[in-house]
Amino acid sequence: MRVSAVTGTVAGIAAGLLANAAVAAAAPHAGAPSGATGSRASYVAPSPGEDRGYDIGLWGDLPYAKAGDAARLPALLADLNANRLAFTVFDGDIKDGSSRCTDDVYSAAAGYFDQLRAPAVYVPGDNEWTDCHRINNGGFNNLERLDHIRKVMFARPDSFGQRTMRLVHQGAPTQAYSENTMWTKGGVVYVGLNVPGSNNNKVNTDADCTSKSVRTPADCAADNAEYVERSAKNMQWLAAAFELARTRNLAGVMVVIQADPGFDLPETENTDERTNPPEAKTDGYTALLEALVTRTRAFPGQVMLVHGDTHFFKLDKPLVDQAHLVPNFTRLETFGSPNDDWVKVHVDAESANVFSVVPMIVPSA
Repeated sequence: MRVSAVTGTVAGIAAGLLANAAVAAAAPHAGAPSGATGSRASYVAPSPGEDRGYDIGLWGDLPYAKAGDAARLPALLADLNANRLAFTVFDGDIKDGSSRCTDDVYSAAAGYFDQLRAPAVYVPGDNEWTDCHRINNGGFNNLERLDHIRKVMFARPDSFGQRTMRLVHQGAPTQAYSENTMWTKGGVVYVGLNVPGSNNNKVNTDADCTSKSVRTPADCAADNAEYVERSAKNMQWLAAAFELARTRNLAGVMVVIQADPGFDLPETENTDERTNPPEAKTDGYTALLEALVTRTRAFPGQVMLVHGDTHFFKLDKPLVDQAHLVPNFTRLETFGSPNDDWVKVHVDAESANVFSVVPMIVPSA
């Protein structure tokens, strides 16, 4: 029996993930027949020897219509396809923040994910749901657009791509939290979490609620209720990933979200802007960062948080501060529009750092 959604306690979730991994390894993988044309081919897992070291591709925050990214997207996809990648992960924002959240945007994104030869995993961003209430985005209801994402982008347990990869989802396909994903490869557990920009859909003030927006106070109350419920689910899924890593003695954990959670803000000596609402614009990420600090300190391996959102390539160790470094935690921010480039990560569970990062600049046409 194939299980694609896992719920319950943290220990129970980890046990379920182990069971799913065993099923995925043993069962025939759903996909196109061998030699099929115009449809997905099944992803064939490499042998244990091939898992010793492998490359993955990370990208996001494009294509933006206002930056003319569509003209450069084919070169980016070709560059990804020219590399032997185990899989790719897109860390959110399939459009810019001032264009309409119409249904065709999501189907177009699915189409370019499926142009990739390697399995392609998608993590949602704020531009495709959290910000859709904005007038210039079409004045959609945030939560309706999130429901649409789940129905269209998470309609089945497998990844996108010409070759697909089995994923485990926190919710059943098309249902709540189906966008939270997990998979393992070569001594590392990978986690996709729905943690978008715009303060993780947390609304602090009346001005934030209605500025340039069609939202009503009732809509913002619903957004805040959604934020609380999803954040609790995210914490549960993150805990399950670390428990899985502990149970299987894995060397690394990679967590992929869309939002920049505000690592760079607390640079003043006496003020932590992140935890000072209502002015704060990043307090919606405080619980996540606190959980990452706690769990990373208790984990003997390496932890990498991957995100997009602010479109600058960054690689650093930002937690917690200079006097309280978490040495086994690394932040990687991917490129974004108008820099339509990507990041290659070489993963080797037997190396000291596990993750080795190479920025990949796509040649201009």
